[in-house]
Amino acid sequence: MQDSASPIVAMVRTHGGSINQNKQEEQVIELRTFDDPRAHADALAKAVGDALKATLAARGAASAGATGQTAHATLAVSGGSSPKPFLQTLSRAPLDWAHIDVTLVDDRWVPETDPASNATFARETLLQNAAASAYFLPLVDTAIPLEAHIAALNADPRRRLPDVAVLGMGEDGHTASIFADAPEWDVAISTPERFVAVHPGAAPHARVSLSMSAMQQIGQLYLFIAGQKKLDVLNAALAAPQKNAISTLAHAQGVKLDVYWCA
Repeated sequence: MQDSASPIVAMVRTHGGSINQNKQEEQVIELRTFDDPRAHADALAKAVGDALKATLAARGAASAGATGQTAHATLAVSGGSSPKPFLQTLSRAPLDWAHIDVTLVDDRWVPETDPASNATFARETLLQNAAASAYFLPLVDTAIPLEAHIAALNADPRRRLPDVAVLGMGEDGHTASIFADAPEWDVAISTPERFVAVHPGAAPHARVSLSMSAMQQIGQLYLFIAGQKKLDVLNAALAAPQKNAISTLAHAQGVKLDVYWCA
């Protein structure tokens, strides 16, 4: 087992689709392994912070001569119990949070008073400390019907494609809320729209999720997972195309994914 200071490139897919550990062709997956959960969370927080700093610096340079333009970066994060230490660490990072917009990769179609709300989770973990000055764009508004809300999200110019996104993954291979057992599966993996409604077959609650095409266009994608079972799921998804979201994403042309895994 590698320690937290020794990231390794473990899985690389060639243009032809086979796994190649010699990194001779297109790099698709870079795996960093950790034995310690604290080091796992801290390392991802540093990587995400560095990516946001780089985005802001590049945008600032590009808009230096443009009157009235202010550089912004957009970060999308996931819910669930696993990212809590990472988000709490990131919340204390000395970033220019006033110029960082925070949103979600997905959320359940529930009000923020519901414990299942990812928006509430983000407010309680990430949007604290230094990150309290970030601008938050939640994904859910249960005051209007779900389909109408999805249409509004896709038409909203404030909903920029995230520059940086942190994904999770279920043991069924879903990421964001793109579930293979949902009736919207085909739409979710093919639509050019950024947001989709999803009704999972087994998991509770309807969802609002980034689409597959949106995730494929994000410049810096991270996957934050733990446990041997999830590493096995990821390896199987990479070994051959499967009907699940992480396999579809990883096999897409040009997608780069940085995986942070803890035993």
